[in-house]
Amino acid sequence: MSAPRLRTTPLPGIGVQYDLVTRERRHLSVVAHRDGTRTVNVYRADDPDSCAQSLRLTAAEADSLIDALMPSHHSASLLYTTDLGLVAERVEVAASSRWNGRLLGDTRMRTETGASIVAVLRRAEAIPSPAPDFRLAGGDILIVIGTREGVDAAAAILGRE
Repeated sequence: MSAPRLRTTPLPGIGVQYDLVTRERRHLSVVAHRDGTRTVNVYRADDPDSCAQSLRLTAAEADSLIDALMPSHHSASLLYTTDLGLVAERVEVAASSRWNGRLLGDTRMRTETGASIVAVLRRAEAIPSPAPDFRLAGGDILIVIGTREGVDAAAAILGRE
């Protein structure tokens, strides 16, 4: 049996659509919206161009679904942060946050919590290893890694208004 083919289609101003035809010849698609939400579509078996079911997921719901689906993709060669007592989470900077427009270094995140911000997701762009002079913006999603306590403390700092 050949590997499933995932077709990717950019949707300007919306995000990206991923289409998959299963071994049972069922057509599924996921639209990854720029705001982090996802729409999962299942098409009719008798008409693969007609959508039978559509389900809109928030970013948090999509993350939970990804967590549920990931075990089938695990490889023994991967290093999992939970094996090391670390967690990685996405933490959003709200538009009303006191950190909106301020420098990352002003948060004193690593000093106060021991957690590190390893990347920032802004719109459709990923900024790896942001420096202390990186200016935060409302809507930024920060990828924070550290102990459970450290990541929770980082989320609390970022949530302060």
